Amino acid sequence: MARLGASKRATLPDRAFAYVDSRGHRRLPIHDAAHVRNALARFNQVAFEDDRFRERARTRLLNAAKRFRIVPVGFITGQFASERQLGRRSDGVAALPSGFVTMLLTDIESSTSLLHQLGNRYGKLLRDVRALLTKTARASGGRVVETRADEFFAAFAEPAGALDTALAVQRELRGRRWADRHEVRLRVGIHSGYPTLAEENYLGMAVHTAARICSAAHGGQVVLSGDTRTALGTPIPPGVRLRRLGLFALRGLPAQVELFQVTAKGVLSRFPPLRTSK
Repeated sequence: MARLGASKRATLPDRAFAYVDSRGHRRLPIHDAAHVRNALARFNQVAFEDDRFRERARTRLLNAAKRFRIVPVGFITGQFASERQLGRRSDGVAALPSGFVTMLLTDIESSTSLLHQLGNRYGKLLRDVRALLTKTARASGGRVVETRADEFFAAFAEPAGALDTALAVQRELRGRRWADRHEVRLRVGIHSGYPTLAEENYLGMAVHTAARICSAAHGGQVVLSGDTRTALGTPIPPGVRLRRLGLFALRGLPAQVELFQVTAKGVLSRFPPLRTSK
């Protein structure tokens, strides 16, 4: 199947996509037979906002399959299996995306200092930050993979969702003061690749790359890899700029990684050099 370019994608009407979320993001193109087959294969990897959006997308997809005379036997069988699996899971969380995934990792800058200053109140601050990250990631189509101490890990089937999450959280935190008017600054690293899905988590070099990018950033900064920049395509969302920082050697990785800083209205834009060697 030929990749759907940004210019061609922009000319397609909303009805050419099975899923259009509440923010206007369009996924699962169904304008021709090849893309319908691809959408049938990828449907269970998409993080829908709720069951209503999922059902609407499924109806559109099945109608498109009928129009192109595609018999979606495997799709229907997979839907039954997916629903049985969801029913067995107590939290009702859908499966993590597989294949090409965009990973967002965050941690809190100077978390040890905050813990020392806040004492027992640090626990509430940490819960509030996690809740903000979780709510924002899910609203942008993400799945929470893991939270550990002050670290947060979410995965997205679409890179735009990770970018939206990072900017929304940084804007919220910039204007917010916590206990004793302390400021919370998040380091955010984003990378796209092919991690290995193992039960409810990911393994592989792609995960390590995302973690190293997060570690290289400063509090309040969003840094993404060249692979994510490519996956985002063009045009970049209005008001967002991706400034190339260069090639960097990140600890433990065999090759240098091209990195970009995300700048946009409402987020910090001036930072010292990345916390790594160039």
